[in-house]
Amino acid sequence: MQITTRLTALLLAGALHSSYVIADHSSTSMLTDTCVACHGEEGNSVGPAIPNLAGMSPNYLMGAMLAYKYDDDDDKLDSVIESDADFEDVEAFPRYSTIMGRLAKGYTEEEIKQIAEHFSNESPIRASQSFDSANASAGKKLHDKYCEKCHEDEGRLADDDTGVLAGQWKSYFLYSMKDFANGDRAMPKKMKNKLEEMAETDGEEAIEKLADYYSSITD
Repeated sequence: MQITTRLTALLLAGALHSSYVIADHSSTSMLTDTCVACHGEEGNSVGPAIPNLAGMSPNYLMGAMLAYKYDDDDDKLDSVIESDADFEDVEAFPRYSTIMGRLAKGYTEEEIKQIAEHFSNESPIRASQSFDSANASAGKKLHDKYCEKCHEDEGRLADDDTGVLAGQWKSYFLYSMKDFANGDRAMPKKMKNKLEEMAETDGEEAIEKLADYYSSITD
């Protein structure tokens, strides 16, 4: 009788766990359905103006979502980050948006964590893009000189919570760099210093060369 009771309890626990996993997966799927409409299945965008999310670090994605959500309230943004241990290592830099600011406001902090975890676990699929070979070659040298220290492995790694650049869409990269340059998107001081040094030494065309280099990476 005891054995039967224990077996029943184990089966019930297994069933409850399975139900929880299914429910959790279903919940994440419901949250990310809106995202994949623009950012593609598993966070690999098929539109050149929309960034790939797959493989970004959770902290990077949470920082972006929180910045969009509290884009008009810096004090609230700081308060949310400081009061939640899960955001301890998150840096949120204000950024311009046309749609994301409205969408992000609809998510709770817990949902943002769930979305970030989901896309960080996906594998990037780098699309084949047209690029200028000479520019890409020059861009590699610029990357090695100014970017590799933070965007390691040719911009493939997200270990330091930096954006994944390798294979990112060229159009999106250029839009982003324009936003950084005109102040519509904030950036870390180290990045700002590097960009200013690069512009002074290698000219404004250096950005286009970097864009060709990152768009040339497909592996």
